[in-house]
Amino acid sequence: MGAKTLSYQIIRSTRRTIAIQITPGGQVLVRCPNRMRADDIHTFVESKADWIEKHLSKQEVPLPAFTQDELSRLARQALTVISERAAHFAPEIGVDYGRITIRSQKTRWGSCSSKGNLNFNCLLMLAPPEVLDYVVVHELCHRKEMNHSGKFWAEVEKVLPDYRARRKWLKENGSLLISRLPQKCQYKNTQTEERL
Repeated sequence: MGAKTLSYQIIRSTRRTIAIQITPGGQVLVRCPNRMRADDIHTFVESKADWIEKHLSKQEVPLPAFTQDELSRLARQALTVISERAAHFAPEIGVDYGRITIRSQKTRWGSCSSKGNLNFNCLLMLAPPEVLDYVVVHELCHRKEMNHSGKFWAEVEKVLPDYRARRKWLKENGSLLISRLPQKCQYKNTQTEERL
């Protein structure tokens, strides 16, 4: 396997080093500094081709579905992490919000009610942190625009200029995460944080 035939996504940031991540869905993410040259990235990926192939081969085995107890633990973890991220981004966006509820869902990653209450899927804990942040910012921006108009996406882009790459990851890998929900998944609220 060579870098030319290997499909991978580049995620640039203010980090100083380059690293490769294999997601639970089998996607290859290359995290690198903002100004790193494409040729240098390609050379690095090529040098790690054997390592990538080895780890991708492990992804061919379907991941087992979570038990209800595992989902409950995931939901508790999600409540803590997502609450922190929402509190971090809300002032930057210039909005407030009501309660945060974590659910086990097969159809939605997040939602925002007209009253400002936010709901999130516990499976976001299986996604890369920047993807989780995207969903949090997405829902918080609905506090300004309760639609998906150009104005809405402009609000998202103000906070996350690379939101399209994050959204793409979710579209390409989301079904693999959802496949870990048990067939008879309970669609009930699992964890809720009330805000005063």
